[in-house]
Formats: sequence, C-alpha cells, structure tokens
Amino acid sequence: MKLPDRLPPSEFPALTEEREKTVQRLSVHFAADHLEISELERRLDLVYSSGSPAELAELVADLPALSVDAEVEVTPSVRVEPSRAVPRNQTMVAVCGGTERKGEWTPPRHMNVVAIMGGAGLDFREAIFGDSVTEVTVVVCMGGVEIIVPPGVRVESNGFALMGGFEQVAQEATGSEAPLIKVNGFVCMGAAEIKVRLPGETEREARKRIKQEKGRRRLQRGRDA
Repeated sequence: MKLPDRLPPSEFPALTEEREKTVQRLSVHFAADHLEISELERRLDLVYSSGSPAELAELVADLPALSVDAEVEVTPSVRVEPSRAVPRNQTMVAVCGGTERKGEWTPPRHMNVVAIMGGAGLDFREAIFGDSVTEVTVVVCMGGVEIIVPPGVRVESNGFALMGGFEQVAQEATGSEAPLIKVNGFVCMGAAEIKVRLPGETEREARKRIKQEKGRRRLQRGRDA
C-alpha cells in the first residue's frame, strides 16, 4: 500500500509519534558515531518539517542497522540517609603511588586529597550521603586527582592551577535537597578532573549517553517550538 505524501489532519497524532521515534533512532545513531553533530541537527530539522511516515523513513534509510533501537534512560541513583553518622574529616594521600576511594562509603563533611607524584581517585557514585554538603580540598604536585560523581548530585568547583589544570564544574540537580559536593584546592604541574558518570558506567559509555541526551534535549526543543 502506497502511503500518501501528506497525512490528513485526523492522522496528525500518529505522525507526531512517528516523529518522536525517528528522533530517538537518530539519537542512537549519533551515539554510535554514525552521524556528526551537524548532520544530526540537519536531519532533526527535517523531522519537524516532514509531513508523512515515508518522509521520516527516508531520514534513517541510509544509516546502518541498529541492534538495539531504544534510548538509554538516565536514572540518577544518589543514596541519602540523613540519620547516618558522618565523619567530620578524612584524608587521602598518594606520594609516588596511588590511592582510591570507591564503592559504598559515607563521605565526610571535609575530605582532604593530596597527590604528590602520584594519583588519587574519589568515586561518589555508590556513596551514601549523610550530610547535605561535602567539601573536598585537593592539593596536587606533579600528580593527578580524579573525582567521579553521579548525575543526581550538585557540584561546585573553584581552584587554582599552575602549569597544570583544575577542572571547573557547576552541575545542578533536581531538587534543592540533592547533596552538594564542593571541590577546591591547588594544582601544580598536574591535574584535578571532575567527571559525571552513572554507577558502573565507563568513560566511553558516558560519552555515548551524553550524546543521546543531547538528542533528547533537541527533541524537547522541537516540541516546545
């Protein structure tokens, strides 16, 4: 059966649903590196000007087949227990070596992280927060500190770097009750990095998820237009 070039008004809801599915497919292709950002935006513009399922099908017809044609849902999993006992201070030191804190743990009110010719890692993705604010002070000299946080926390950073890098991050979260992580300190000939990942998510998987989120935001802008 040949589809009409344009749908009658009575079938507009079905066309809207098909547009959303097409945007979802394009987002997955973008995450799989089948499309550059400029080409994704061009095709998304055509999605909203298309007037039939046939026109929408043409926008993905030249792309490789997908094994899974679905969005990646992002569900922040931040655990907060206000009654939990919270340490006042903790210190991590890495000198010519490495140290790491990850898994299920309770962040203190103030965490000091020192890395001198070594590396330190602080992973908050499975942490159980008992306080609303956690302050992290990093001191790096010819080394590096990596801080990984889940999407459901607020993050503020403010530091100084000399012949190195101190990543400045400001992440908002839904609800003012979300835990806040404040990162500050000093870096000399080293780096302090703050990364946002879901529990168990690799850096490569995080990049793909972020690409898909861009596609979803583009869809939402199209709905609001």
